[in-house]
Parts: sequence; structure tokens; C-alpha cells
Amino acid sequence: MAATTPPPKVIFEHEGVFIHSNTEELDDQDSLISGFLRIVDKDGDVIVEYKPLEDTVDPSNMLCACKDSSSVVEWTQRPHRSVDQQLSYETEWDMVNTVSFKRKAHTNGEGGSNHLHERNKRSFSFNVADLRSVTVKCEGWSYLIFCLRDDTTLPAIHFHQGGSQAFLDSLRKSVQLSESPDDENLFLVGAYSKAFSQSFENLLDDTNYGLVQKFKKDPYTTTLGGFSKVTNYFFDAFRPSESECQQRPAEEMADILGELIPGLEINQQEEPGFEVITRIDLGTRPEVQRREPVMLENWAKHQDSEGRLSNVPHLKHLIFKGGLCHAVRKEAWKFLLSYYPWDSTHEERKNLQKRKTDEYFRMKLQWKSVSEEQEKRNSRLRDYKSLIEKDVNRTDRTNKFYEGLDNPGLILLHDILMTYCMYDFDLGYVQGMSDLLSPILYVMENEVDAFWCFVSFMDQMHENFEEQMQGMKTQLIQLSTLLRLLDLAFWNYLEAQDSGYLYFCFRWLLIRFKRELHFQDVLRLWEVMWTGLPCQNFHLLVCCAILDSEKQKIMDRHYGFNEILKHINELSMKLDIEEILIKSEAIYMQIKNCKDLPHSVSEILGLNTVTDSSTLETSEYGVLESPQSSPRPAHRQDQAFSNGHGLLQETSRNRCKVAFIS
Repeated sequence: MAATTPPPKVIFEHEGVFIHSNTEELDDQDSLISGFLRIVDKDGDVIVEYKPLEDTVDPSNMLCACKDSSSVVEWTQRPHRSVDQQLSYETEWDMVNTVSFKRKAHTNGEGGSNHLHERNKRSFSFNVADLRSVTVKCEGWSYLIFCLRDDTTLPAIHFHQGGSQAFLDSLRKSVQLSESPDDENLFLVGAYSKAFSQSFENLLDDTNYGLVQKFKKDPYTTTLGGFSKVTNYFFDAFRPSESECQQRPAEEMADILGELIPGLEINQQEEPGFEVITRIDLGTRPEVQRREPVMLENWAKHQDSEGRLSNVPHLKHLIFKGGLCHAVRKEAWKFLLSYYPWDSTHEERKNLQKRKTDEYFRMKLQWKSVSEEQEKRNSRLRDYKSLIEKDVNRTDRTNKFYEGLDNPGLILLHDILMTYCMYDFDLGYVQGMSDLLSPILYVMENEVDAFWCFVSFMDQMHENFEEQMQGMKTQLIQLSTLLRLLDLAFWNYLEAQDSGYLYFCFRWLLIRFKRELHFQDVLRLWEVMWTGLPCQNFHLLVCCAILDSEKQKIMDRHYGFNEILKHINELSMKLDIEEILIKSEAIYMQIKNCKDLPHSVSEILGLNTVTDSSTLETSEYGVLESPQSSPRPAHRQDQAFSNGHGLLQETSRNRCKVAFIS
């Protein structure tokens, strides 16, 4: 019996997309050709198709879900909703309009050819692998222009009824879209490497092939679940044979890596604009001492009669040097995470908490009130919910706060993460976020307080979890720069073992050492880092301190690529947080005392900040520190956090490339 060809899988479909046959008469209805746009997966090939409605003869091709405009009407017709409730929960409208509804699968999907349809010049289809760029413009509505790699420019398609962003989001699942440096309206297409995919296919006989397949679909999940093996295959997937290595120049290998992780810039040779750095004598590394944690009595001494905290720089310094005793954490973390302003009174904090409680439960009501029928038409919400339920059930289950069946801590974890999806629906939920929330909820023991502290932490960590992984790319580059400065011989050794890109530090950076340290040590490290002392990107110096402790063993035992990965992965739960913090601070002091510090390193650590001294106090580290933290800004993109993401935006227009010469 002959095998039946499976029908194409519809990834995206939207009706009411127009082509203007007469671009000069936009108001002329006769010049508007209405059609539907869809993305289909046919036997592994992803095809974009546009067809005018007159070309459609099979009614099964029509959308079975409501259009964007009617979805709002349907939402308002839900029973048992008063007018006051509708006005109070306007954020629900945004949630409904941003979700993607499930479409009926087509039974007669056609494959795409890379030219205009023969029946009608207004129809077209193409394989996304042949797409060079997408131009996105707006004239009261959005319209897109596709340019193929053979220089064919297709007719502009106009989204009079919305849907362009949903289309681009679906397209990003198959190709990488990056904004052109010369035109903010132009998105360049970088398809996934065929050579890279083929390298994965060559691993079919390996017992761990399933792990690699998971990595292709979700690098975060697989990295967290089987880090050492994933990184090994991640490298092997793009590492050529020995003979190829001898023939392939370094810059070509950099191109392969850049294609594998779009946006990752790897400089293999000196170019104009490089800051050439010779080997630098950093001098002797000073000795530093840790102190006792801040106790309740000491914390209370920094508050006036109305509850305002005084001498905040000194208080942050005490926290940095010794951390907090657990009894202080519940209150202190709210200040460290900018939930409470440092200069607020007891009464102001009480009113703030009341407002934030109301805001939280309005957002929680959004997903709690979604009916089963609505959820069936909201694939993104279903996916978020499924992933959250899966992750919550395996997050810190050995901790007494989360152990056992029907644990209320797990319910709170689930509800906070679901509500965060309403707070930031574009990001939603990505695996690893439950690891960041768990310690915060453990300390707060309160759903609302934990949520808003988590929101602030995610403002810092947001770029780590975005699809383009820009935060991770930036941090790996910065970490490599610091390590080369601190120990060029060790960095050269790693480079010789194909480990110079430091991918084995990926999990450290992604979730801030959450799975490398014991739970109580995580609390200590995080509160130290949240002080913002002694510099920005202090967590990168923590990475350097760990590597500094392990470098001799790695080099003496002549570890190669696989052994380095295995060794780093096996450090989990074997690290001493106090020793790490001592060495991290000593490294900072050593770098700070260097007279000829490279400009790029100063940029990474924020050592060249120029600020009005009349409003800032200078700590013992020489870091300018505000006596009172300003309220948390409304837009995370404009905030400069200690993880360096703000620094990336500040310096991206005029990047300083670095070359080290031994």
C-alpha cells in the first residue's frame, strides 16, 4: 500500500491581507485585492503563500477562527461581566489582541515555488530559505515587502486589519530576522545553517541523538537539563574534521559560529577600530576579608522614625561584604530589587503594597477567567501554561518549601509565573525563569511581594531569555575579554582546546549560578550582586574567580575540550560561596588598581563613569553610588543594570573591539 503524503502543516494564516493594484489610488476599493497570507510546513520546507480570495475554490481554505477585529466583540459578549469590570480590566483587551488563534489545518496545501503564481500574477509563494530581506513600513497600517535572494521583489502586502506582527513572529520560528544597521525598516534574513543541520543529522547513530534534537528546538531547556552533553554536541555540530580544520581559516570558523548564534561577534584578526592591548601587569592581587551578615539590629539602626532608610551606600556596602541574615531578607530584598524606594516611609510602602496587590490580582484574573473554549484558540497561552506546569513540578523539589504533593509553594510558583505572562506576554515564559523565582518566593512567603520582586529581577535578566539571546552573547564576549586580561596564558590554553568562546559558562550566566550553588548560597550571592557593588557586571568577575580556582587543574591535567566541559559541569554543588566572593572582590581590586586599564575593560565594569559628584557619594571602592535609588523605570530598555545589558545598548553604536597581544 502506497504511503500517504501528509498534509502541509499550517503555521500561520491571516485573511484580509491586501495588495494595492494602483498605489496612487489607495482609497479606491477597486484597486484593493483582498487575499489570505499563510506560512505552511510542507515536508520540512517552510513556504510563505499569498492568494487573492478569487483564487480560492476550496472552502476549507478559509479561516475557521475569528478575525482580530471580531475577537474583541466575542470577548465583550462573555456572560457575567459588569460594565465596571470591563472598564477596570482594560489590560485584558491587549492580551486578547496579541494572541495567535489556532487555525484549521488545510487539506489541500500547495507547495511553494520561488516565482509568481502562473494563474494570477497577484498570487505568489516562496520558500523561506530563498528570502533575503523583509521591509516593514507603516502608512496608518503596516505593510511588508519581500525581497528574494535572486533579487525578485514581490508586491507589497498590506495588513489593513492588523496581523503583521503575528506574521513576523511566526516567520521568526523558521528564520532569523535582524535589523539592518543602515535602515531600521529593513530586516535581513539569516536562515539556519544547512551545514549545521546536516552535522546534527550525522549524529543519528549516537545514543544521545534525542538530546541534540531537543537542543535544536529549545537550547534553554536542553542546556538546563543536560548541560555537559549538550555543549559537547553543540560544539561537534559545527566543528569540522581535522583535515578541514587545517584548510579552513580562523575567520571562516568565526563565521560559522556567528551563523550558529546570530549576532555573536567573533573577531579573529586585527581590524581598523581595534583597541590593541599588550600584556598588562596587573600587580599583586590584594587580600580582602568578608564580614558578618547584616542583623536585624543593624538594619533597624539605618531607619528613622518614619521608616526611611538612611546612609544607603554604607548599608549596601555592609550587605556586599557580609550579606543578610535570613530574618532581614524579607524586607531588605524589596529595597534591593527596587520594589520599595529606599527613601519611602512605612505609610508610603503600605499604600504602595496596596496598589501593587490590586494590580497583581487584576492581571491574575486575566488568565484565571479564560474559559476552556478561549484557551483552545490561544495557542501561546496554552504553551506557556503547559511549560510552566511542567517546570514547576521539578523546581527545587528537595527544598522543604516545595517538597511533597499538592504543596502550596508549587501553586504559588505556578500562579506567579502565569501572571507574569500577562505582565509581559511578548516574553511569556521561558525555561529557567522558575529557577529565578523560586528563591524569591522562598524568602518573601507572599504571592504579591514575590511577584513584584521577580518582575524587577526579570527586568535585569530579560535579555537572557529573549529569542535572540542578545544578553547571553554580550556576556560571553565580555567574560572572554576579562579572562584574557586576567590570565592570557590560561585563555590561550582554552583557545587551543577550542574552548575560548566559554560556552561552558552558559548556565552560570543564564540563571545566575542557581544550579551551581546550594540553595542558601544562592540567596547570599544574589543579595550581594543586587547591591550593585563594587562595579557593574560583578557576576562576570564571579565567573573569573571560579575559573581562576580551576585553571591550574585544567592545565596541569591537559584537559581537552570534552574534559573541560565535564570538569566545569561537575563543579555544581561543590563551590564555596564565601571563597568565591573573596576572590571575586580581590580580582576587582586588582583590576581597579591597574593604571593602564584597557578602555574596553573599564566599559565592562563601569569604571569610567562620570557623574555629578554633588548628588553622589563615593564608596570605598571608588564606585559612584547614589544615596537613594530612583524608582524603577517603566521601560527596562532604558535601565542600566549590573548585568551589562544597559551597557550593550549604550555602546552598541560605537563598539570597541579588543585584540590581545602576548
